[in-house]
Amino acid sequence: MISTNRSLVTFILFNILTCGIYGYWFLYKMAQDVNLMCSGDGQTTAGLVQFLVLSIITCGIYAWVWYYKLGNRLAANAPRYGLTFSENGTTILMWFLFGIFLCGIGPYVAMHILIKNTNAMAFAFNAQRTSGAY
Repeated sequence: MISTNRSLVTFILFNILTCGIYGYWFLYKMAQDVNLMCSGDGQTTAGLVQFLVLSIITCGIYAWVWYYKLGNRLAANAPRYGLTFSENGTTILMWFLFGIFLCGIGPYVAMHILIKNTNAMAFAFNAQRTSGAY
């Protein structure tokens, strides 16, 4: 079963309490779960090591690309589970890039969207799996 109870508040609190380590674990688990839910679509969400290394090499630009691709992948695979997401990678990227000018809340809004969409897809994935349609 894939976790369906991720929350932005938990993400922020544990990220603060662990000095950022939880954020990396969170991304690792999210990538792992998205790869499972979207298997068969011909794409792969990069794991934590690739995320970290390429983000360091590109001075953080790869992280934006990663979030963009994740948002697009969730939106593209939502119909498989009877879902539609109005937000895609462009929405996520715009919140990350321009939302920073809104008192710095943009990245949190983008993360909330990713968490919300991942939870919705995980719920549908788990329901489909328990019903035997998987």
